[in-house]
Amino acid sequence: MSPKQKRGQATAEQVLDAALRIYASSGEAGLTVEAITRTSGVSSGSLYHHFGSMHGVVLALAGRWLGRLLDELVTALTQAAGARAAVDGVVHAYLGFVRDHPDASRLLHSATVDQDQMANIETVRDSQEARLSPVAEWIDARVAAGELAALPAPLIEALVLGPVVAVARRWLTLADVDLDAAMASLPDRIWQSVRP
Repeated sequence: MSPKQKRGQATAEQVLDAALRIYASSGEAGLTVEAITRTSGVSSGSLYHHFGSMHGVVLALAGRWLGRLLDELVTALTQAAGARAAVDGVVHAYLGFVRDHPDASRLLHSATVDQDQMANIETVRDSQEARLSPVAEWIDARVAAGELAALPAPLIEALVLGPVVAVARRWLTLADVDLDAAMASLPDRIWQSVRP
């Protein structure tokens, strides 16, 4: 990477770090060009050069944190000793990530990011393909080996992640769920839905 590319990457990182701090303190309404330039020290011209728009900043920030979450899920999945342990690992990784990174998780589970991902699902999947492929391959291999129910991979994904995402959203918005209790009880319940 050339020095110019390194500077550009550092500038983009400054903007994204500032954007998350602003989002944490002021919500999406606080994410303005003025707030980001003031917080990051990056000019508005640089912001537009790297991200195109404020919406581009939000999407890049969400993409950054989605990548980190997916990395943790893939690690939990691929390092598990068997399908049952993998379910436990995925539940713990997801909810642990939410607990450890609540501000980024609020953004990832926000209506804005949800709507954009739904509208651009193929682009999102393409950008995360390197992270998503191992998940599908792992599921297909476990189904073929009889370690998981004979269901399509997208259905297994939904059965495992659906309850976890619902608990995460509830904790992030209402804070009426004990994440430790959820991590203790959800894996067994989810396993019942995907076991062979």
